[in-house]
Amino acid sequence: MSAEPLTLRKEPLWTRSFIVLTIGAFLMFLCLQMLMSPLPSYVEERFAPGPFVISLVTSLFALAAIAARFATAWMLGRISRNIVLFAGLAVSALATLGFSAVSGIGALLALRVLFGIGFGMASTVLPTLVTGIIPPRRMGEGVGYFGLSSSMAMSLGPMIGLSIMDGLGFRALSLAGAASSLVIIPLLLVFRAIPPVRVRVPAAAIGGTAAERASVGSAAAGAREELGRSEAGPAWLPALLNTLMAVTYGGLLSYLVLFGREMGLPNIGLFFLLNAVAILLVRPIAGRLFDRFGHLAVLPAASLLLMGGLLLLSWSDTTGLLLLSALLYGLGFGSIQPTAQAWMLRSMPAARQASANSLFYNSTDLGVAAGSMLLGAVAAATGYAVMYRWAALSMALLLAVYGAGLALGRRRARRA
Repeated sequence: MSAEPLTLRKEPLWTRSFIVLTIGAFLMFLCLQMLMSPLPSYVEERFAPGPFVISLVTSLFALAAIAARFATAWMLGRISRNIVLFAGLAVSALATLGFSAVSGIGALLALRVLFGIGFGMASTVLPTLVTGIIPPRRMGEGVGYFGLSSSMAMSLGPMIGLSIMDGLGFRALSLAGAASSLVIIPLLLVFRAIPPVRVRVPAAAIGGTAAERASVGSAAAGAREELGRSEAGPAWLPALLNTLMAVTYGGLLSYLVLFGREMGLPNIGLFFLLNAVAILLVRPIAGRLFDRFGHLAVLPAASLLLMGGLLLLSWSDTTGLLLLSALLYGLGFGSIQPTAQAWMLRSMPAARQASANSLFYNSTDLGVAAGSMLLGAVAAATGYAVMYRWAALSMALLLAVYGAGLALGRRRARRA
C-alpha cells in the first residue's frame, strides 16, 4: 500500500522537456508582452486615435486569440500538434514584423488580429504539452513553476519593450518580438523537447503479474479520485475568477504608460520590474500552498493584496509609492493566476487538459480585452488615476463571486 504513493511522489518534475518547454513559453509570451504595453503609446503618437480605438489594439488581439484557441482544440484531434505549434509561432512572428511597416491604423488592427490567431494556436499547444508531463500529485507546483514563464514575461516584457522603443525605436522592437517567437522552433527541435504522443497500452501488454497490474491500476485510480476530491467543483468558477483578475491587468497593459505621463512619473517601467520580482518570489509558494491546502488558502488573501496594489497605484505620485503598489500587485497576481490554472486542470479529467488550458488562457484574454475596453471608457470620463480605483472593484467582485461559488458548492455537496 505505501509503495504506490511513494512511487507517485518520486515522479520527476524538472525533466529536459519541462525546462525547455517552459523557456519556450517564456519567449512566446515575451514577444506578446514586449509590444503589448508600448503599442498603445506608439499608436497614440503615430495615428492620434481616440481612447476606444486605442483599446482595440489590445481587445482585438485578445478576441482573435480566444477564437483561435477554440479552433486549435478542434485541430489538435486532426492535425499534428507540431504543425499547429510551429504554424502558430510563424504567423505571430510575421504579424509582429509587420507592425512597424503599416501606414494606417486599419492595417495595424488587422495585423493584431492575425497575431492573435497565431498566438492563440501556439499558446494552446505549449501548455498542453507541459501539463501532460507534470506528475499529477505535483500539478499545483508544476503549474506554478511553468506559469512563471508567462508571469515573468508579463512583468519583464513591457519594461524591455519600453526600453527598446525609447532607445532604438519601434522597428527594432518589432524585430526583437519576431525573433523571440521564431527562436522557439529551433530550440524545441535541437533539444527534442516535445514529448511523444502517449499511446494507450492494453493491460495484457503490460509486464508483471496480474496482481501487480491491478495494483498499478488501483494506485492510478486512487490518485485520480484523490485529486478529484481535493478540488471538486466546476471549472467555470476559477475561469471566472481569472477573468475578473485579468480585467485589472488589461488596465495596466493598455494605460500604465499613459497614467505615468498623467502623474508625472518618469520611471513607470519600474512598476513592471518590481512586479516581476514579486511574482518570481510568490508563485512557487502559492503552488505548494494550493497542493497542500487548496484554493481557500491562497485566493482571499491574494485578492486583497492585488486590490491594495491597485488602490495604492491610483494615488502614486512618487516612485516609492509606485514600487510599493507594484510589489502588492505582483504578490496578488502571482498567487491568483497559478491557483486558478491548477484548479481548472484538477476540475477536468486528464483527457481534457487541452480544454482546461484553452479555458485558462481564454479567460485571461477575455479579461484583458474587457478591461482594456471598459477601463478605457472610464479613463476617458474620469482620468487614469480614478480608473485604477474602479479597477480595484473588480477584485471586490472576485471575492463576492468566490464566496458565492463556495456556498453553492457546499449546498450541492449536502444535497448529494
